[in-house]
Amino acid sequence: MKNTAAPSGSGKISFKEKYSFGLGAIGKDMVYGIIATFSMIYLTDQVGLNAAFVGTMFFAAKFWDAINDFFMGMIIDNTHSRWGKFKPWLLIGTFINAAVLVWFFSPWGVTGQQAMIVATIAYVLWGMTYTIMDIPYWSMIPNLTQDPKEREQISVIPRIFAAIGQIVIVGGLGIPIMNALGGGQIGYTHFAMIIAGVFIASTLLTCIGVRNQDNRIDPNETAAEKQQEKTTFKDSLTAIGQNDQHIVTILIILSYNMAINFAQGSLLYFFKYVSGNENLFSYYTFASGIAVVLGLIVFPKLAQKLSRRTVYILAGTLPTVGFTMLFIGSYIVPGSMILAIISGFIFSVGQGLETGSVTVLLAETEDYGEYKFGKRNESVTFSCQTLLVKFTSALTTMLLGWALTLTGYVPNAVQSASTLLGIRVIALVLPAIFALLSMFIYLKYLKLDKKMMDKVLKAIRKDKKNDTADRNTIAAPVYTDSAAADVIKADEEAIETN
Repeated sequence: MKNTAAPSGSGKISFKEKYSFGLGAIGKDMVYGIIATFSMIYLTDQVGLNAAFVGTMFFAAKFWDAINDFFMGMIIDNTHSRWGKFKPWLLIGTFINAAVLVWFFSPWGVTGQQAMIVATIAYVLWGMTYTIMDIPYWSMIPNLTQDPKEREQISVIPRIFAAIGQIVIVGGLGIPIMNALGGGQIGYTHFAMIIAGVFIASTLLTCIGVRNQDNRIDPNETAAEKQQEKTTFKDSLTAIGQNDQHIVTILIILSYNMAINFAQGSLLYFFKYVSGNENLFSYYTFASGIAVVLGLIVFPKLAQKLSRRTVYILAGTLPTVGFTMLFIGSYIVPGSMILAIISGFIFSVGQGLETGSVTVLLAETEDYGEYKFGKRNESVTFSCQTLLVKFTSALTTMLLGWALTLTGYVPNAVQSASTLLGIRVIALVLPAIFALLSMFIYLKYLKLDKKMMDKVLKAIRKDKKNDTADRNTIAAPVYTDSAAADVIKADEEAIETN
């Protein structure tokens, strides 16, 4: 009987492959960055749409993405081609999404209800096509290597380039670049065109530079064997619902993404209306980008010297410090460039540490799932990450849109005191609360420490030398012998307490 576990590398990854894979993130996160940072204010201040409508539309679109992402993960896991299961979808999604991005930020020639319809169609299409590309990209990680040190490196490298693309280039330099490109509507259009070009180029680099590690075609494989290896809807639900550590990881990511997106979605409004100088957003974001990169660079060494548990404590507390400084300073020195830079730097060092932690954690939950269930579902697992990023972005945008409307927000005008207070709370107070919540969940419920992962990887390696029947005896979640189940459960509990 054939082993259903997907092939995974276990050794060193070449410099070429590491950075070919990592550079792919710069373009795709520039795309995500312009949508996450500017789509709300673009639709309210450039297109002229109501903020509450935009926020609600974003949320509804992401509700569809919740379904779309999940099934896209299943489609990828069931893909069999000479180029593997990841690269074909990565290329298809990139080209289509690049075209949709340019259309989104181009003049539509309509107003009122027609503009609302076009905005909805454009945003939904962007989300769907981004899913096609994003899920296979991140799903490559567990297949590249099972070596813990190598995995920490390969997980961090794309996050560094993602931070450079999304935070430094788009967030930090986006406004000056768009002003240089003509400002207003035309500035957005030209900037989107440049980003689309970088996006396509970086994806091609990844596809060319990274060897196929996934689901290679076996010429001797029978049709029955291929059918047996298919991921069903039930398999996908099992991969998510019965993997307790995957659920914990989802809650950790969800909470922290709420913090990031509350800040990201409202800080441009904060600096424009509370601080009275929207250019401070560029200073804040540029410093944030450098800090995220720094946090990602030091993450592997800190994780080895301090433990990832200690690193995550820093990830949860640093944002609280940064946002507290900015909140107090907004009443004392609201237009301070130094304060904007320092607070952005402190917050984003924590963000970098969190990003490195959860990227490795997602790969480890996939290993844990294979250990428990005897099957890997990389694309389903990583589709949850994409789903969470989109969902939290939509939820925070919706809440921001409602808050702005309820407090009487008027685009490009002097805002009321209640509106300014609402912006302060959403941009600074709520992010701090959710960052601390994420840290609490991590410390309280996560059990994938070094001892547990050593046991998991040992069992997986042993399984690769045995047949499926041996595997079911060692680590299957359903047991015919209840006494054996009790023994293994007791063993796992003993590891947790040590």
